[in-house]
Amino acid sequence: MLARDDAAARLGLAPGLPVSKAQAMVKGLIVIEGDPAADAQALDRLAIWAQRRYAPLVAPDPPDGLMIEVAGSAHLFGGEEALMCDLAERLAAAGFAARIAIAPSYGAAHALARFGPPPAVAIGPKGLAPALSPLPVASLRLPVDMVAALSRLGFDTVGELAAAPRGSLAHRFGDLVLTRLDQAFARVAEPFEPVEAPERLAVRRNFAEPIGAPETLARYTGKLVEALCAELDARSLGARRLDLFFHRVDNRIEAVRIGTAKPVREVKRLTRLLVERIERVDPGFGIEKMVLAASVAEPLGYRALTSLLDVQAPDVSDLIDTLANRIGRAGQVYRPAATVSELPERAVARIAPLAPATAKSWPTEWPRPSRLLDPPERIETMALLPDHPPAFFTWRGVRRRVARADGPERLFGEWWRSDAEMEAVRDYFCVEDDGGERFWLYRAGDGEDPASGAQDWFIHGIFG
Repeated sequence: MLARDDAAARLGLAPGLPVSKAQAMVKGLIVIEGDPAADAQALDRLAIWAQRRYAPLVAPDPPDGLMIEVAGSAHLFGGEEALMCDLAERLAAAGFAARIAIAPSYGAAHALARFGPPPAVAIGPKGLAPALSPLPVASLRLPVDMVAALSRLGFDTVGELAAAPRGSLAHRFGDLVLTRLDQAFARVAEPFEPVEAPERLAVRRNFAEPIGAPETLARYTGKLVEALCAELDARSLGARRLDLFFHRVDNRIEAVRIGTAKPVREVKRLTRLLVERIERVDPGFGIEKMVLAASVAEPLGYRALTSLLDVQAPDVSDLIDTLANRIGRAGQVYRPAATVSELPERAVARIAPLAPATAKSWPTEWPRPSRLLDPPERIETMALLPDHPPAFFTWRGVRRRVARADGPERLFGEWWRSDAEMEAVRDYFCVEDDGGERFWLYRAGDGEDPASGAQDWFIHGIFG
């Protein structure tokens, strides 16, 4: 038996159990023939998906794992914890149950993902030894017969094995045990070859002698961008995401990734974006090969002018690309747009900077403040119910007398979102104090029916 679902697990079935025994234990057990080749292809497709979304360095880890180097890309998602949450949610939405671990070494991440606490864990260098020590020896990816032999000698956990004399272990079991320990505790690097999508456009440059100077890396980056843009031009494509791989002489791969707001194949622009990130690359003892790949490319044609008098809109995509690649975190560069919603805090959405204009707009019957408070802040006030504006209000310890007011503008809750909004009402007032400052206040409720709101007052906005 290679695998089982949750229902079979609850009945005591486990991978490795002979099928005949499993059928004897569970009457009517449904058995499906395994297809290792199809499973391997599916794992490759999953690795390519993860490479496009999360990091340039991704490799399948048969039979059921992925290796993702997130050191240079976790900041794009707001940190390692946010990346893990995003990965778990997307895998769950696709029907995959996953255990995720982030650690300073691949050996540690592999062990924690399979033998550590579910469903996700992230540790730093200081937490490496405490996290690995209680795990079983089998978590070190040693052969089954070697794990059994170590168990007979009393080595049941990684901590016990790590405390044993290295010379004795090497003499009896060879170098593999020491290698796996060193890999798990991040004492030696463990290189891997990233997956490569068949349709991916890539150009390569091999060096007779290793290079490492920043100016040399920058010069050859420009040459690779020039070659890749020629390939993109031949296919009428533009790059939306570029991955630059640096293959070091010690078999380790360093990588940088940039993205663009729209398809681009301008050599100077792409080179500048890549060179800005080269400072993150550790060349080690030298770089022997560089690979530049367009992991995401989209059609890009030429726009023909109908007249010499045509006025083109200013192109701010270069500025957007520079900001987005420097800030890093996804979604930090955006523009606001109106959305359909009765409630002001929901009437604004963040959209991509170069997204097409929307046909929606904010209400014009009543003025809207230039600044909204999120969340609205409670105020102390006095007003005649149900429809009179407040005579005064106290906000942040300052009492303000209302000199002029307009309203109420009644807004209703969005009943399709929750039952609590079924009868909810807000009455908004534009008020001006005796100092000439204007504010946007509302009462939660219609002033009569308690079911419509608690009748508390809030300040929601300030006019400029």
